[in-house]
Amino acid sequence: MTPFEELLKIMESLREKCPWDRKQTHESLKKYAIEEVYELLDAIDSKDDQKLKEELGDVLLQVVFHSQIAKERSAFDVWDVIKALNQKLIERHPHVFGCESAEEVLKRWEEKKAKDRESILDGVPRSLPALMRSQKLQDRASLVGFDFESIEQVFEKIAEELEELKEAIQRGDKRNVEHEIGDLLTAVVELARFLKVDAEECLQKANDRFEKRFRYMEKRAKEMGKELKDMTLEEMDKLWLEAKNFDYE
Repeated sequence: MTPFEELLKIMESLREKCPWDRKQTHESLKKYAIEEVYELLDAIDSKDDQKLKEELGDVLLQVVFHSQIAKERSAFDVWDVIKALNQKLIERHPHVFGCESAEEVLKRWEEKKAKDRESILDGVPRSLPALMRSQKLQDRASLVGFDFESIEQVFEKIAEELEELKEAIQRGDKRNVEHEIGDLLTAVVELARFLKVDAEECLQKANDRFEKRFRYMEKRAKEMGKELKDMTLEEMDKLWLEAKNFDYE
């Protein structure tokens, strides 16, 4: 028995004998699939091969788990998943398994996908992180020319959305405030696209900077014999500036 076949047997046993595994459905496992992918991304960023190996296993578990549930429904099994993947890889790479060039393959693939869609926006998952989904939707729309022509136009759009947000705040219109914040974020994603940077990655890096700086503030406050919650905003601002200027990488 191969290790993979052993994994399938273990999964079957868990579905039969473990109360938690037995009650799971495709829907209940959705959040775990998302969590495992993000943990995989963390492992990649950490450049820790042992962690990467473990997280790849956790992602594989999600594939096996869903396949086992589908098998119990007599829909398909993991071997069908593998067969479909093999076929897809061969079809998408005729420059490897046939005689087409890479450019011809890409053009033909895009044409095929376009024929299969009712909308050019089809196929962008709703479950993507919001910034990532926004950038992908805008990328799709740009394929038909729905895009800004200059960076100045993008900055004008950001300024316009910011003014509309200010007006909504002044009116005390909470629903419209949420609407305008969304429009402002969308305009900022447009800026990221125009500059050819990934909006999701930009925000993740900003999150990392915020976390490091805030942890630095907590550490410095303790060294001063204080807690952040007992400090004034002015005192915390000084620590924040110190954290920004201090090389604590």
